[in-house]
Amino acid sequence: MAGDRAEIIEGVITLVSPSWAHENATDLIRERIGPRMRELGLRAGSGNLDLPGSENWYIPDLAVVPAELARTEGALLPDRTVLVVEVTSPSDSDTDRTVKRRRYAQYGAPLYLLVDRQESSCTLFSQPARLGYTRVEGPHPFGVPVRLPEPFDLVLDTGDF
Repeated sequence: MAGDRAEIIEGVITLVSPSWAHENATDLIRERIGPRMRELGLRAGSGNLDLPGSENWYIPDLAVVPAELARTEGALLPDRTVLVVEVTSPSDSDTDRTVKRRRYAQYGAPLYLLVDRQESSCTLFSQPARLGYTRVEGPHPFGVPVRLPEPFDLVLDTGDF
């Protein structure tokens, strides 16, 4: 049933309820980067991200932040994250591919990993700028490992997304 979570995307309240396949991809990423996150003192979750001055309030599928920020009760700004992950669903794939990618870059999220289940691919965006990310790696078909740069410095297996 739709409505487990609500985001504001370009001024429109959007109710979302991720499928099991969607949650599976998110959980696999969390599991695979977990050991490195613990080494680095990072935590992962789907806490609120505010984009002040815009009509947006996002709840990413996964955001990785420093452990001290994970105790924050309110929303965080994207530039306080280390990595933001969005996993597409049939109902929101264009939003994740374009709108959120542009906004995350504008608000300084250093790494944005798009897991596109409809296209069966992963794309890593980095080096944010006001008009978008200046570095794009992919899209890589599922099964092709994706390298997450510093601070992670690890290769992410995408074979069973």
